[in-house]
Amino acid sequence: MPSGDEEVYALMTKFLRIRWSAALLILCVGAGLTAWHVPALTDSDAQAAGPPAVGQRALGPRIPADVELIRDVEFGKGGGRALKLDILRPKNPPEEPLPVVTFIHGGGWRGGKKGVGILRLLPLARRGYFCATIEYRLSGEAVFPAQIEDCKCAIRWLRAHAKEYNLDPDRIGVWGSSAGGHLVALLGTSGGVKELEGKGGWEKHSTRVQAVVDFFGPTDLLNIVEDAGKNQFQGRTGFDSKNNPVALLLGGPIEENKDKAAKASPITYVSKDDPPFLIVHGDRDALVPLGQSERLRDALKKVGVEAKLHVVKGAGHGLGRVGDVGDMIVSFFDEHLRRGK
Repeated sequence: MPSGDEEVYALMTKFLRIRWSAALLILCVGAGLTAWHVPALTDSDAQAAGPPAVGQRALGPRIPADVELIRDVEFGKGGGRALKLDILRPKNPPEEPLPVVTFIHGGGWRGGKKGVGILRLLPLARRGYFCATIEYRLSGEAVFPAQIEDCKCAIRWLRAHAKEYNLDPDRIGVWGSSAGGHLVALLGTSGGVKELEGKGGWEKHSTRVQAVVDFFGPTDLLNIVEDAGKNQFQGRTGFDSKNNPVALLLGGPIEENKDKAAKASPITYVSKDDPPFLIVHGDRDALVPLGQSERLRDALKKVGVEAKLHVVKGAGHGLGRVGDVGDMIVSFFDEHLRRGK
């Protein structure tokens, strides 16, 4: 028979394994992990890269020698505290101003960190883009519209610092997954909507963007329960419960906050002057129903906005290990953000 100490140790070990497994699952789903192609670093790249960049975590992604990583740059204020972003840019950029791509992380608006965007953005930084991955207030800190206010503040900061960083303020693209997909879609459709701007800083600058890549983001919160009910992979969604991510974002259940749900929905603001969209969604997504992306695509096309929905066959939320959409993303941003394309 094991001793009392051995029993306690065994129980603690089992508990920690469960906690770590759950944490890993939440991180993978929330961050919207994808299997899109990231060019592998060669041995010479790794050797030339040397030690981690200043401020880079030891376990973080390896930064190639031709890319500079700058962490934790303050871009504004949210709820009285500093908001920060990480920058990835080519070490030897061309003389002309750089196009910009900003990444917004997922996590159900209640989790996730900006650092997950670094690996996503590396191929674009190596291609000559100025890239930023940003933080925003999560729903445990502040309810909507705090999240979009912070994202808009980051776009204004980029324009306010265009000369300092040699950026082209007329070529800013955004990319996000899951909750981040919702926020980039909202950036794309709500350019010029004053009630979503916030007071985080740089108010004289525009928050309009010129290209949007939305990975499986919610787009029509008023109809998300209906779409979930039609989704054979959805199971019990809980979108109509008091503690689901949408309710936590809004500050209460959708049914009790319909005006706020409409205000938080990218589809509400669709207009003919919106930027082009590339929308990517798995056809087996059990968290955000595919119908949400279909609704946004249809609404954009109805007013004449370029919108492509790429459905990844067999993929769930986060796309898992199915499909390779990296080239599609690069081509989309090249087409809409690089001059001479």
